Amino acid sequence: MNWEEVIDLEKQKDYYKSLKVQIDERYEATRVFPEKKDIFKAFSLTKLDNLKVVILGQDPYHGFGQAQGLAFSTPANIKNPPSMQNILKEIYDDLQKTSLCIDGDLTPWAKQGVLLLNTVLTVEEGKAGSHQNMGWEIFTDNIIKYISQNCKDIVFLLWGSPAIRKKVLIDERKHHILTTVHPSPLSAYRGFFGCKHFSKTNEILISLEKEAILW
Repeated sequence: MNWEEVIDLEKQKDYYKSLKVQIDERYEATRVFPEKKDIFKAFSLTKLDNLKVVILGQDPYHGFGQAQGLAFSTPANIKNPPSMQNILKEIYDDLQKTSLCIDGDLTPWAKQGVLLLNTVLTVEEGKAGSHQNMGWEIFTDNIIKYISQNCKDIVFLLWGSPAIRKKVLIDERKHHILTTVHPSPLSAYRGFFGCKHFSKTNEILISLEKEAILW
């Protein structure tokens, strides 16, 4: 199966039909991010048969022009949000070199097999968490379960409490899970800085005879 087929199966379910009605209404009535065409961008850039790493975020950035359908990522022409600045700082401290994605656009990660998945895929402008509990969590839980059941030796990076709670969906006998606090300025100093998730991920990939990620 490819992502398109997996997502099509979800779209046939009752919860998704209800979600779609709500989302379509919100796009009509308010300003919603990302653009509708980019809702599933993470899946179009990271092919299922090339999947190596899953980084789990929460919901998209809610500022104009920031969200592009990839967790934590912003277009190159947008100033890096604080969480992204902290991710780039940890990469530099961990790997002793500047990130490939210093401009904040994580598309190169996605193309190398890093699925940048938010647990909620849309948000209203200026209102963080505004599309929670509409059905996206069911969708992304099902995606995580699908990966857990149908793939092997995926490295899951779970940052922050909401992401860490998804641990129960992942078969730890088949996969590798690294957890820490969220990279936001509110929590980064409580364990994100110094977590070394980027070097640890590459150590795991190399031990599995997979290509390391160019962070």
